[in-house]
Amino acid sequence: MTRICIFGAGAIGGYLAAALDNAGAAVSLVARGPHLEAILKNGLTFEKDGVTSTHHLPASSDPADLGPQDVVFLAVKAHGIPAIIDGLKPLLHDDTIIVPAVNGLPWWYFHGAGTGTALDEQPLLAVDPDRRIWDEIGPQRAIGCVVYPACEIAAPGHVRHLDGDRFSLGEPSGERTDRIRDLSALMIAGGLKAPVRPRIRDEIWIKLWGNCSFNPVSALTGATLDEIGNDPGSRQLVTDIMTEVQAIGEAAGARFGVSIDKRIAGATAIVGHKPSTRQDIEAGRPLEIDPILTAVIELADRLEIEAPALSRVTALLKLQAATLGLYTYP
Repeated sequence: MTRICIFGAGAIGGYLAAALDNAGAAVSLVARGPHLEAILKNGLTFEKDGVTSTHHLPASSDPADLGPQDVVFLAVKAHGIPAIIDGLKPLLHDDTIIVPAVNGLPWWYFHGAGTGTALDEQPLLAVDPDRRIWDEIGPQRAIGCVVYPACEIAAPGHVRHLDGDRFSLGEPSGERTDRIRDLSALMIAGGLKAPVRPRIRDEIWIKLWGNCSFNPVSALTGATLDEIGNDPGSRQLVTDIMTEVQAIGEAAGARFGVSIDKRIAGATAIVGHKPSTRQDIEAGRPLEIDPILTAVIELADRLEIEAPALSRVTALLKLQAATLGLYTYP
């Protein structure tokens, strides 16, 4: 039986845990606070389409209690990964797979990328500032994952599914290895969509395209996706940022299979939704600025590409977040 630990059993982590438990994996959870207390007392409650299930799974705030795992899903915010490196180590054996289910550019991004630039086999310092993830955990463990579902913690120990069921997977090398086939099959058996992509980085950039533009504009203004897309000035700013991000991504080897206008139209069609960065501001949670924005600016600098719109909106967002106590400058 495949041993799988969900490190960060919050909204997305809870969804993964319930699905993989249904698939027959030996699932364990790293959680904390009232959420952990509720899980230990009553099990993890998962709700989807009005149907509720309860999953009695080993859970702890100390990963050492859970032992070595075959797969570890990192369902924490990307900027929080450097702080959990020591906690991850008791979960690892020689062949343990790490799946960062995070937003933004992942720390393993240039492992096996083959861009032919000086970035190959180098960590992104915006998300791995001391190289500890790269050096102590190792990029060879990583399988790429792009997360699309939306979930929420309805109450401690209770995760509610809102929308979506796709977790796209991809080896950094693009190969269709036995380990990624097995993981995909297990996730599909649990009711998820888990396509294996030969170019997972392209999908990372398509999602990041929106995160780099709509997220900071919403965070700064409080506007929803449709309000931003229908406001001429805001739409132009989003277009300018997306143009810069596309140039950076293409210089790093990515392909964008959709036009900027179509990407904006898709976001604008979602009525009444505020992106996660604005949601975090309203909830008083630390912001995911460095994986989504600073990492892209790092690439622009290293590739000598100008990104004035992206840089300015990032500077404003950092100042706003720091003023609110939701971001600490490195």
